[in-house]
Amino acid sequence: MEAFYTLQGEGAHTGRAAYFIRLGGCDVGCHWCDVKESWDADAHPKLTIDTIVEGALQFPGRMAVITGGEPLMHDLTTLTATLQDAGFKTNIETSGVCQHVTGSWDWICFSPKKFKKPNPAIFEMANELKVIIYNQSDFAFAESFVPHLRPDCKLFLQTEWSKSNEMLPRIVDYVKNHPQWQISLQTHKYMDIP
Repeated sequence: MEAFYTLQGEGAHTGRAAYFIRLGGCDVGCHWCDVKESWDADAHPKLTIDTIVEGALQFPGRMAVITGGEPLMHDLTTLTATLQDAGFKTNIETSGVCQHVTGSWDWICFSPKKFKKPNPAIFEMANELKVIIYNQSDFAFAESFVPHLRPDCKLFLQTEWSKSNEMLPRIVDYVKNHPQWQISLQTHKYMDIP
């Protein structure tokens, strides 16, 4: 769908320079998704892997973040191998709903959604759990994954942007009472960058 160089605005790598590769295609259907134009994979041009990697190499940062849509709808084996051969760390953000996790990953951000159950295979692979908090019941939804994850998996709660005024104070209180969690803010939106 698009590719751009910016700062990672969320989660464990917040503030780091990153080349984002946003792939078209998603069948999860979050009503609050801020990139609904990514859902239809056929609405976006097809690029060769060499073209994608050449675009990434134009910038000095060597962290590539594959996102979507739902990026695991695609076989990412060759893309991640080519990126890593070119010196990139490969990160992904996924809802974990796909049957297979393809690709070679330095970091997996698992961001489950209530609208479609994840494949349990993602649990042992996740380096980071990031749950979007839209309403009060999302705290219990977030906690439901913790027993299934590795002990070193980082835990993040992030308010859905349109609900920040309402939910951010609740997340602050929750993290104060459950310190195994951290807050993830969409810092790129505060900075007004992509």
